[in-house]
Formats: sequence, C-alpha cells, structure tokens
Amino acid sequence: MSAVAWIAVGSLIAWVWLLLGQGFYWRTDQRLPRRGDPVRWPSVAVVVPARDEAGMLPVSLPSLLVQDYPGDARVILVDDCSSDGTGGLARDLASRYGGLPLTVVTPGEPERGWTGKLWALRHGIAVARRDKPDFLLLTDADIAHEPDSLRDLVAAAGSGGEGFDLVSQMARLRVESFWERLVVPAFVYFFGQLYPFRRVNRARSRTSAAAGGCVLLRTEAAERARIPDSIRQAVIDDVSLAREVRRAGGRIWLGLAERVDSVRPYPRLADLWRMVARSAYAQLRHNPLLLAGTVPGLLLVYAAPPATLVAGVLRGDGAAAWAGGAAWAVMTATYLPMLAYYRQSLWLGPLLPVTAVLYLLMTVDSAVQHYRGRGAAWKGRTYARPEAAPDR
Repeated sequence: MSAVAWIAVGSLIAWVWLLLGQGFYWRTDQRLPRRGDPVRWPSVAVVVPARDEAGMLPVSLPSLLVQDYPGDARVILVDDCSSDGTGGLARDLASRYGGLPLTVVTPGEPERGWTGKLWALRHGIAVARRDKPDFLLLTDADIAHEPDSLRDLVAAAGSGGEGFDLVSQMARLRVESFWERLVVPAFVYFFGQLYPFRRVNRARSRTSAAAGGCVLLRTEAAERARIPDSIRQAVIDDVSLAREVRRAGGRIWLGLAERVDSVRPYPRLADLWRMVARSAYAQLRHNPLLLAGTVPGLLLVYAAPPATLVAGVLRGDGAAAWAGGAAWAVMTATYLPMLAYYRQSLWLGPLLPVTAVLYLLMTVDSAVQHYRGRGAAWKGRTYARPEAAPDR
C-alpha cells in the first residue's frame, strides 16, 4: 500500500478504538439520576463567584433566587472585585425577585498562589460554612437554572453510603451564532472524549472530572478534600476539584444537563478562541513534549480521514480512499449524538475535522501565550505560569 493508504488505515484503526474502547464517550445518555425525594431535605448553600457579570446576572441570578426547594437554602454571591456594579445589581435583583435569601461578599484581590475564581469560592464557602449546610452548590454567574434544578440535584445526590458526594452537570451552552454552532457542540464532545462520563461515574474509576458551572458538593466531602485550598492554583479547577474529592474517598457523578443552561454568548470566533485558549495548554500540563505529540496525533485522527479520502480519489488509490472515507464516516457517526443533544443540524457532523483543526490551532496559541507570559488570561487577570498546588 501507499504511504497515504497507511495513514488512512492508521486513522481508521484509531477511530474504531475510539468508537468501542474509550468508554462510549460519544453517547449522550448520562443524565441526572432519578431518585425518590429524601425524607428530610438537606440544607444547601449556593455559592456564585462573579467578576464583572452585570450582563449575565439579570438572567442567571433570578433563576437561583426563585428555586422551588423544600429545604433550607440560601445564595451567596462573591463579588470578585468587579468594576461594573455586579454586587449592587445582585442586591437589586434580590429585592425585586425575593425568594431565597441572598448574601453578597467581596473578598478583595486574590493572594499570591490563588486563581481568582478559587479565591472567590474560598470566601464564599467560608461564609456558607457558618450555617453548616449539608451541601454546597457551586455554580457560575452565567448559568441559569430551571426552578426545580436544585431539588433534582439534591435528590440525585441521595443520602448515606449509597449517595454521591459530588454531582455535576455539564450545562447546555448557548448555540445561536454560526461560530457557536460550529465550535460549541464539539467543545463538549472533546471534553467527553478526554473524560468519558461513564468512566467518571464508575465507583472505582481513575477518571475524574466535573463541569465547573454546576457542581453540587457534599460539605463533608469538601472538608475531607480541603476544597478549595488543595486546588488553589488550578486553571482547570473543575477537573481538579473532582480529582481531589475522589482521592479523599468521595463518589462522583458527571452528566449532561437538561435543565441547566449557560447564557453567556460567544458570537464571534475570537470570543470562542479566547475561551478555549486560556486553558488548553494547561490541559497538557504545560508540557512541550505532550504538545509535540498532540499536534500530529490530532492531525492523524481528525484531519487525515478527509485528506486521505480526497487524495485517494484524485490519485486512484482505492485503499486510501476507502480507509479514509470509513474513518471519516465513523468520526461523523460518533459526533451525531452530540449534535442531536444540542438540537443542531446533523449536516454539521462531517465538518468535525474543520472544528478539530481550529481547536488544535487554539491549543498551539495557548502554548505560545503561556511562554510569552500571557497564559490563562481571563477578565483582566493573567496566570502566566501556574504551579501545581502542594501535595497534602
């Protein structure tokens, strides 16, 4: 066979393995477990870190304040040195909508060695613990919850030895602009490929992950895992949080949300680029060798199938065309469930190689910015070379 045909065959083998051997990551059936209502509804403190979120709060915060929750619950919004009146707006919204009691706190600038979000969470959790809640709901300021979201989360967590210590839902991200339709479903698809939800949800699995926009955490488990101090320098804080909870003996669950939505818009490619690039190289542990292996690996898996199909047709190389076409078909088939979950046209499926190349370029840019000292920049703060948190 020709070199092009061997490349095509290699890509096809990779896709057969991904289809069958990577925890069936492409399936979208990991949804919130349905359990009966508890005998006593546990108390919950909802902690919302917010930095310059005046544009998001009118949609997201009322959805928390009006939660239909039978037990004791309160909302703590941590105004992380906002310059747009986030804290005042939150108080105004609480006066207008009523519902759950709201506390607004301002921790000041983060101390050295802390990322901004985790610094805000530290202070929010400290305030919450004064009332000794049974659970903490950590949710971002751009996340809107249906009125029964908290009730469903707590019921899913259960109680006693059979329950979960961490229940997290991947919020349904906004898909309205052209670039959002092209990039956003693939973002969740790639996340699931790295952290197959089914593997995460196994009791003795080594794979740990959470979705930071919606994390229900048992307070006892947070204390055992020293959350957030144990992950204070983490850029990808949700995965680090889940890993620490599991290391401390906690049981975790992760799935796709049905009633939790992100309302933050990413209308332009530049907006999505910044969102991905700020943490993409951190996913590779800031390791140039991993980056050097990732680039050809992604090209083989995602770019090679259509490229070898076209080359095989043009050169009359039947083996290359057949193998490349088969790999592209398997790739597309694994992407269709995610497109259906996002209610997008299935015709976007064959465009996954284009999106994958965009993500590859974002990852390379993330590495470049890291070595320029501009890595992990977000809302006016830059974490140029974050170090790992010290071992316990």
